[in-house]
Amino acid sequence: MGFHPKSIAAMLENIVYFELLRKGYEVYIGKNETKEIDFVAVQRDERIYVQVCRRLPEESDREIANLLELKDHYPKYVVTLDELASGNVNGVKIVHLADFLLMREY
Repeated sequence: MGFHPKSIAAMLENIVYFELLRKGYEVYIGKNETKEIDFVAVQRDERIYVQVCRRLPEESDREIANLLELKDHYPKYVVTLDELASGNVNGVKIVHLADFLLMREY
């Protein structure tokens, strides 16, 4: 059927979505004015924000910028397949998909 990058991104989003559901979160799509946040996951009084991308763009903060605009103190994640991308950018945690799936708590 061929390779199509958008289908990889959609598969990654589905994996993260179903993992959040499995862990008991209610999952929503977030909107921040003109920007979209892939997932806002809520469980009781907890909330996390999750952006999913195949790779982080080298010269762009596109995946992180919309999370940085949020002024609350709930955890914010960028989940990626990029093995070299990890760490923390101004409070936004960048994690590999496998590590995100294995986390007990967010």
